[in-house]
Amino acid sequence: MQLLDVSSAIVTWTRTVLTRSNDSMTTAQTSTSTRTGVWMALASMSLIQVGVAASVGLFDQLGVAGTSWLRLTWAALILMAVGRPWRLRLTRSTWAVCTALGVATAGSTVLFLAAVDRLPLGTACALEFLGPLTVAVVHGRGLARLWVLPAGAGVALLTEPWQGGIDGLGVAAALGAAVCWGAYIVLTQRAGDQVAGVQALAISMPVAALVATVVAGPATLSHLTWTAVLVGVPLALLVPVVPFCLELLALRRINAAAFGTLMSLEPALAVVAGLLMLGQVPHLSALAGVACVVAAGVGAERSGARPASPAAVRALELASPTLAG
Repeated sequence: MQLLDVSSAIVTWTRTVLTRSNDSMTTAQTSTSTRTGVWMALASMSLIQVGVAASVGLFDQLGVAGTSWLRLTWAALILMAVGRPWRLRLTRSTWAVCTALGVATAGSTVLFLAAVDRLPLGTACALEFLGPLTVAVVHGRGLARLWVLPAGAGVALLTEPWQGGIDGLGVAAALGAAVCWGAYIVLTQRAGDQVAGVQALAISMPVAALVATVVAGPATLSHLTWTAVLVGVPLALLVPVVPFCLELLALRRINAAAFGTLMSLEPALAVVAGLLMLGQVPHLSALAGVACVVAAGVGAERSGARPASPAAVRALELASPTLAG
């Protein structure tokens, strides 16, 4: 009897040790996966800003609209080859939403590069970020809506209307890009479960390229050189192809709320990219304005976050900062 008791105690102890060991291994793996997801999200946003800063070098040759057209065209060709949209069986309403997404993507890309042509990269990015921030505030709960106050303070610090030296067209372009980005997020929520990820981009990006062709194609063709055409390939990879893949991988490792919070850091990364790649030294007021917008984004995301459904995660995949550049 005592032997059975001892044997039972040993079995129980062994199971306890193995269970705790497995729990420890699972916790460690989860922690490593989360850290990997965070680094992937940060790498994605960093590549976006590097891609935008690198695009500035083509402005003199192709203009803002022409540079946008070249990048969108290459991105469309790459994503169509990967996503093969002609194989999809979607409803007419889903095709309509994806078409509208393409128009919003073209508007966001062209207007944002127009803003970067006239404003520091950090300022343009912070103003454009007001689009998704507004969506978060409008759809938020409780205290989430109060974050519009620091966002407004940030806009004031970034534009300094009391100085009168801000480029009005640049601000208007950045705010127009913000409207397009916000519209894109709302449209992705309507798309729901029917389309997501590469499939949606494989439909919307060719539409964006066609819109850009109508706007800039005829005037751009005469200025194209083979060097410029080839330069468009790495630019398209920098924004949106590689960042989008990184974001998809990141969203498998971190939850939607954490990813949305990381997105709020993009204006700060834009300041760093502008400083290192374009020699844009920000003023203290601009730094304070970016900090206000980032804080508002983080606060709105954290205080208004809801449990993420699969459809919400798919919408976030589409509404990620990849399409903002």
